[in-house]
Amino acid sequence: MRLIHRSGAIHPEEGEPTAPRAHVLASEVEVADSVFSQMRGLMFRRSIPDDYGLLFSFDTAESRSLHMLFVPFPIDAIWLVDGEVTKVKRLRPWVGLGWGTADTIIELPAGAADEVEPGDKIEVES
Repeated sequence: MRLIHRSGAIHPEEGEPTAPRAHVLASEVEVADSVFSQMRGLMFRRSIPDDYGLLFSFDTAESRSLHMLFVPFPIDAIWLVDGEVTKVKRLRPWVGLGWGTADTIIELPAGAADEVEPGDKIEVES
């Protein structure tokens, strides 16, 4: 499974969209599909690989929060509604906190989402 980031930037002089760009955010994707795995998230792990992503999927889009308690490394968090990015935030180790509206949340190594912006699309490929 892979996470694909698709963006189409606006050309500043002309206001016209450029050709959509696509790149792989993560090629090693774990799905937090149980209550326990969602509660645990990345807690108690020492590190994660550079091409790793943890995906949380929910039935409805609601305000959802993330915390970094017992996570000793920074991460990038992406909140999505119907595959569209609503928020991106870097969370600090141990004390980071973030919230946004989402039906899907993705956690990635810090720096992996540097080019991701609200309005972009993220696709899950099998």
